[in-house]
Amino acid sequence: MLLGSGATAAQAADTGGAAPGSATSSPSAASKPALHLFRVTSRSSNLAYHGPVYVRTATGAVVPYTSASAGSTTGTVASATGGAAPAAGSPAGTQPSATIGAPTGPTERPELLVPGTTARYVAGLAAAPMSAPAAVQQIVWAGNELIGLPYVFGGGHGSFVDNGYDCSGTVSFALHGASLLKAPEDSSELESWGSHGLGRWVSVFSNPGHAYMTVAGLRLDTSAADDPSNQQGPRWRPLRQANSGYVARHPLGL
Repeated sequence: MLLGSGATAAQAADTGGAAPGSATSSPSAASKPALHLFRVTSRSSNLAYHGPVYVRTATGAVVPYTSASAGSTTGTVASATGGAAPAAGSPAGTQPSATIGAPTGPTERPELLVPGTTARYVAGLAAAPMSAPAAVQQIVWAGNELIGLPYVFGGGHGSFVDNGYDCSGTVSFALHGASLLKAPEDSSELESWGSHGLGRWVSVFSNPGHAYMTVAGLRLDTSAADDPSNQQGPRWRPLRQANSGYVARHPLGL
């Protein structure tokens, strides 16, 4: 497993990933609270959210989100690796497009936040839950930097910064945004990455042909399966109806 500086000692001591409903014969374990795992499947494709949205500014302040308040954000992977800045005049938080602004690499997006523990879909981007660990928020914001880029086979593997991304390149980029991955991995490599089973906040699903991830209730995927929008390329999507045929892994402690 590859862990960067974003992993804390507490995370390293916690194996996490217990399967929901798993039986135990330990009397002491029976008295422990149930491990909270986010849902990784859903019969509904509805991503509508109408609650309050906030943005973290470059100074670290959290303020109500407007297009003006998102003008100066801290950025995650794009700013740290020389990714392109948002196109001038583009309203922050609007649905990006591969043909609008001609994105040529990861693009800084407003670092959106919503109350609670569940990530929300806001105008094409994901808003990280305020109550989530910092690493989970960083994964969400890193995933946002790829929205609008095309699917490119092998994209994101020669370097974390690319003009397009494939499925595992997308997952790798998001994990790298939280310093959880030092080098991109393909879908076969992700089958043995991290810890076994579903995570508390983040679950990576992979097989030799495809990979995607769920983060606090949203899915980051290049495939339009179970997504009525049918849009291609890296983007946030509804949870799938089933994840059969995939190995489930998760970051240690998350």
